[in-house]
Amino acid sequence: MTPEKRKQTAQRALALVDLTDLSDACDHKAIDNLCRRAQTPFGPTGAICIWPRYVSHAHQQLIGTGIPIATVVNFPGGNQSVDMTVAETAAAIADGAEEIDLVMPYRAFADGDATSAREMIEAVQSTCDKKALLKVIIESGELEAPELIESASRMAIDAGADFIKTSTGKVPVNATLETAEIMIQAIADSGKDVGFKPAGGIKSVDDCAAYLAIADRIMGPQWATSETFRFGASSVLDNLLATLDGREEASVEGY
Repeated sequence: MTPEKRKQTAQRALALVDLTDLSDACDHKAIDNLCRRAQTPFGPTGAICIWPRYVSHAHQQLIGTGIPIATVVNFPGGNQSVDMTVAETAAAIADGAEEIDLVMPYRAFADGDATSAREMIEAVQSTCDKKALLKVIIESGELEAPELIESASRMAIDAGADFIKTSTGKVPVNATLETAEIMIQAIADSGKDVGFKPAGGIKSVDDCAAYLAIADRIMGPQWATSETFRFGASSVLDNLLATLDGREEASVEGY
């Protein structure tokens, strides 16, 4: 990419980042820092994504910024009961969450039990009830097989997902370009107004460009906005800002 194209890509990607802290070491101070980082000199990130217990605190920090708060439920294992997950969702929305990232029961789905996964998604979507976006995590790296990833994507869309998301970032294999191709094509084939969120391992402007190129090719160059596309990442923001500042990207670790 030319320097100018890199800057354009970085600016585009910045508005699509769900700036994430789902680390075990997260605390209120880390949430304060995350909220500050989300308000960049080049514009806000698409959202922040945090543990449910910090939603109320973050909500107070972000009043007036327009930055949505996403939180996770049935996370990371996807093995809670429907009732527990619905209660977790309702509490998070009451605390100020505007987006719910739900881990579907992917192990049950992989074992052939699509009914449990569908029932979970439908119940949480009913709880969101237009008060919050529902992003369904299919945990593609654990499903592994392309046909399972495609089937899970289609099922999640049918069950009412507003977004389909690749990964929790808590397993060995998270977002990949191959998975993005399958999942975005499933959205295209559905004809529904559903977004896509790759998560985990996205760390550079080049990474962002590669995922956006797939979205542009399949869905058209105007499709990927913050309404339809997010990057789940904690470490890519610094490199996007470095590019926009005219500095070199750094080597980064983390989600």
